[in-house]
Amino acid sequence: MKNFAGTLLTETVGSVVLKGNPLGDPRLREIPVYLPPSYKEDLERRYPVVYFLQGFTGLAKWSALSHPWRENPVERFDRLIQEGKAPEAVLVLPDGFTRYGGGQYINSEGTGRYEDHVVAELVPYIDGRFRTSAKPAGRAVLGKSSGGYASLVLAMRHPDVFGHCVSHSGDTLFEVSYGADFPKCVNALAPYGGDFKKFLEAFAAARDKESLDHSLINMAGMASAYSPNPKSELGFDLPFDTRTGEVVGPVFARWLEHDPVKLAAKHVKALKSLKTLYFDCGVKDEFYLHLGARALSRELKRLKVPHVHEEHGGGHFGIGDRYDVGFARLKAGFAKAA
Repeated sequence: MKNFAGTLLTETVGSVVLKGNPLGDPRLREIPVYLPPSYKEDLERRYPVVYFLQGFTGLAKWSALSHPWRENPVERFDRLIQEGKAPEAVLVLPDGFTRYGGGQYINSEGTGRYEDHVVAELVPYIDGRFRTSAKPAGRAVLGKSSGGYASLVLAMRHPDVFGHCVSHSGDTLFEVSYGADFPKCVNALAPYGGDFKKFLEAFAAARDKESLDHSLINMAGMASAYSPNPKSELGFDLPFDTRTGEVVGPVFARWLEHDPVKLAAKHVKALKSLKTLYFDCGVKDEFYLHLGARALSRELKRLKVPHVHEEHGGGHFGIGDRYDVGFARLKAGFAKAA
């Protein structure tokens, strides 16, 4: 880590709520924690905390590993602090990885209680372990893609925990963003005779899981989070017909209950209490999430919720520079809330 001024630790956190989770994922989680440069010097100071939520298939500890040619999120945050462009804060990278790549950081019978893990276990652990500003005005959630989705949902559901929210390319407007994948999944299931169970068996047996079709992996992750069914041989219900791609209404209705565009009206008071509510998306997003961001902004305007919505010229990938914008927003938000 070149010119690294802060301190990077790894905390092993044992989760009670993830014990015995449906997918058999580990309850011990390795959590990277970054301490800003002045943490060891200013022993009386308390620091705000940014919870950095990974996107789908993102593993927290991987995001803290150095790469010779590009910055990881921790290195980026450290550099921005040194440049005066990010808040001098504690950065925490929760681990929400599951067998299928992630569970959206929500509680689900299909994946486990990841929302409870972050809110009721990890936040108190960090506040007890480090000198933090243990109040909503001193805590933020920030993430991209699935992490951006979770940032929106956790912030609106837990205003007593988080006072700031930044979402980059977050999952919204499920009819458009997820609905576009249904016919792709039908085609991708052809080698498995249209049988999703056979795909899951192949996925479990594969040594190189990334070589398998991403739309099917993503579907397993999303369905296990949004439409779990312990009585099903899959462990979840699919929101589409595997032969025609047509929407299965009752199942997809369960998905829509988790859509931030639909959730906003139920959490108006919480959303209005946020000190920072910022989200952006590229107009070339391959999953059409820019359309969801527009719909969310329209809904927030209708509800008179203060927010900032921006678009940029990129797609869904290779947009790490947007974190610079998000961290800058949090610096201004923390300063205003102080």
